[in-house]
Amino acid sequence: MVDKLIEEMSFENAMAELEQVVTQLERGDVALDASISLYERGAALKSHCETKLKAAEEKVSAITLNSEGQPTGSMPLDAG
Repeated sequence: MVDKLIEEMSFENAMAELEQVVTQLERGDVALDASISLYERGAALKSHCETKLKAAEEKVSAITLNSEGQPTGSMPLDAG
């Protein structure tokens, strides 16, 4: 597992690593200290994925449609 800063990860990379963490924890062959570290990283990855999903949902919900159902742009959102 690459020890990359979670904040810098794309949703897809964070989700892939989260799946690896879950697989390792489910196998149950990891030492207790390592399990705790994996669990903490998994929790951080989960939070990061949820944040990314929420931001994407907000962008999608801000898209406005014209009377013909075509996108006309989006309302400005905070970049933060």
